[in-house]
Parts: sequence; C-alpha cells; structure tokens
Amino acid sequence: MKDDVRKLAADFKQFLSSREEDELIPAACSQAAASFVSKNQKQEDNHLTVAFVPPGKHPAHVKIPVQPLRADATPNTAVQDIPSPQPETEDMNAKEKQILLDQIAQEIHNCHRCPLGNTRLHAVPGEGNPAAKLMFIGEGPGFDEDHQGRPFIGRAGQLLDKMIAAMGLKREQVFIANIAKCHPMINPETPESRGNDRAPNAGEIAVCRKFLEQQIAAISPKYIVALGGVASKALISDTDSLGALRGKFHILHLDTVELKTPIKIIATFHPAALLRNPNWKKDAWADLQMVMKEMGLKRPQA
Repeated sequence: MKDDVRKLAADFKQFLSSREEDELIPAACSQAAASFVSKNQKQEDNHLTVAFVPPGKHPAHVKIPVQPLRADATPNTAVQDIPSPQPETEDMNAKEKQILLDQIAQEIHNCHRCPLGNTRLHAVPGEGNPAAKLMFIGEGPGFDEDHQGRPFIGRAGQLLDKMIAAMGLKREQVFIANIAKCHPMINPETPESRGNDRAPNAGEIAVCRKFLEQQIAAISPKYIVALGGVASKALISDTDSLGALRGKFHILHLDTVELKTPIKIIATFHPAALLRNPNWKKDAWADLQMVMKEMGLKRPQA
C-alpha cells in the first residue's frame, strides 16, 4: 500500500513539474490537460480538488491548498489560484537568493501574457541587493527603462538615487522594482517617442503581480516603500487614496505568496510626481524618515 502511495505521489509530482500553473486552473485548462482535471472539480475549505490520472491507472483525487485573496483585493483571474512552491528564503544566503531572482527575471523576459510583452523593447525585472532589507517599488518602466532594461534610470530615477542617498544608503544596498515589468505606452506603435508613458492598467498589474510577489518573497526585505498611488493601491489597499495611505506603516499581504516573516510597507509619492510638484518633497522626506527611524539609519553629514 505504501509503495502505491509513493508511486502515485511521484507520478503526480512529475505531472505538476511538466505543466505551467495556468493549465491547472479550471478556466484556463486546455484540451491537452482536460484528461487530468475532473469535470466535477470543486473548491472548498481553501483547497482545490484535482483529478490526477496516472498512466494506466484509475483517477486519483488530490487536494491542493489555495491561498485566499485579501478582502480588499480586486478579483483577478490572471493571478494563479495554485500557489508556487515557497522557498525557505530566511535560510538562503545572498548568492542563493540571486540565483532565484535570476530565474524569476528569466521568466519575466520570456513573458508575453499581456500586450505589454509584445510592445516593449526590454523587460525590466528590477535590480539591486538580493538580500536587501529595503525595497522600493514603483508603477512601471518609462522610456529610458524600456530602452536599457533597468528600473528608475531616467530623471525620476536620478531623484530616487538622491532620496536613497539622503537616507544614508546606496542604490546597491536596496532592491528597486516596479509593479509592471514592461513599459506601458499611450501609443505602443511609437516606442521611440518620449512622453509616451502611462500607468499600467488593472489587467497588466494582475499579470505582473505574481512576478513581483515572487521577488519580494525571495528577497524577504524588512521594509518596502511603495512609490506613488499605483504601487500603493496595488500593494496596500485599492480602496484608499495615496493621501490616506501615507504617513504610517502597513503590514504587507500578498495574493500569490505566503510570507515567512511580516514585512512593513509605507506609501509615499513617486519621484516623477515630486519632479512635477516639488512642494510634496517635504512630505515624501517625512515618510522616508519614518523608515530611517525603524531601520536605525542616519542622514549623512554634508
């Protein structure tokens, strides 16, 4: 009996490893996967019951745990219902985390799940210290980022560098990423035009969300600064304004990944917004000072 159970488990593991997660979602099942998923599949008690048919055997039903969405999360069919295996990132060193981040980046470069993947010049996964205690997350790449494949390198990126330096840190000590991994353009047919940027829409955010959450889980930072309303709403609450979210820490809750340790997140203005309205810099600096106090950082002497 034990040998049969082990054989079933091994076959099922092989079945899972040979398929994309999308194939296991009822709404996305293809004709080829239909023989593996029961027509009577159902979700109850936070588990998805899947009918697995080993070669030459009778169907066996297997329950897979499903991570429930946050109460304030927007329903999203693009987010994977079946969570990816979670690495024990707390026990990983920087080199191991970098390997994991490189794997996620490769998936991002290969992704064409939304129209942005077909109009981008370069995907922009993110960059920085794989063992960073602090992450900065913006909304999406712009013109310069799309052309070079790196986050925050235009005028807004130069201001972000100054903000990081004012906190007593270097860019290389933090990790910088975006909600969307490809350049959202007003007119995708003119990627060489400046001023062609727009915020990512809900569908684009939904497709990229899994990648960002995997990066957060791999790095396992202590703190995250959400830059701008788009990132703040996506990561903290989609029902509150940036003004309502600013000035306090929130505990991060992810949709597709289970965090091993709590992460504190704070919302502030996007550097691009600060360039348009310098009067907001004082408030943004107050937000960053809250992070500095928590992390025990001091502003460098001039």
